[in-house]
Amino acid sequence: MSSSNLQNVTSPEHFKNLLSEDLNRVSCLNFWAPWAEPCKGFNQQIEEESKKFTNVLFLNIEAEELSDISESFDIEAVPSFLLLRGHTLLARHSGSDISLLQSLLSQHSGSSSSTSSSSGGLATSNAQPQAPPNSEPKKRTEEEINKRCHELMNKHKVVLFMKGNPTSPKCGFSRQTVGLLREQGVEFAWFDILSDEDVRQGLKKVNDWPTFPQIVVRGELIGGLDILREMIESGEFQEVLNGEDDEIEEK
Repeated sequence: MSSSNLQNVTSPEHFKNLLSEDLNRVSCLNFWAPWAEPCKGFNQQIEEESKKFTNVLFLNIEAEELSDISESFDIEAVPSFLLLRGHTLLARHSGSDISLLQSLLSQHSGSSSSTSSSSGGLATSNAQPQAPPNSEPKKRTEEEINKRCHELMNKHKVVLFMKGNPTSPKCGFSRQTVGLLREQGVEFAWFDILSDEDVRQGLKKVNDWPTFPQIVVRGELIGGLDILREMIESGEFQEVLNGEDDEIEEK
């Protein structure tokens, strides 16, 4: 490492320890992945900024390797960066806009409470798209949302609720899940949860599962990427796929 304020996070525990060393310090969290070409250049720019803003802690976090951290900050794409003061979110952005990062660092690194109180717009201005309250059409009831979720979950034997689509996944977790299902020769339907915020939030409640992707077989959630991988390795996934079909044949 060229500077002590630039660290590669190695584990959730390492991350917590680094963040807790000084709760008044501004931290820049850089989420990246080795397969994402824009991350290569942005990582180099992060290193340059760490030399200029020596009072800021810069943390490089490999999004897929440290999925617990990524999911806790709802990271949907790489590169993405967040600015924190202690554990308080100051700003976030999905993309590699170095000019924006420099502006945010200049604004937040030299002051304390005043910047924190004025950062509300910045914290969400470049976050994942959310429909403004006034632009929303008629709001669906919880019953309507639940019904919609169950309809989608039962529209095919295997349904993948993901970010983006199989041709153009919007996060590495969804990309890996599509790859695993294709490797297994599984025919599946899919739904882009970024296209419908009601469905996205509704599925979290219906399935009692807070993150995506979600893999559903015969209307029942089996889990996310890690569980799918484990089930494939143990042979259990194939058993689940064939289970009901075998029962029908026996009858």
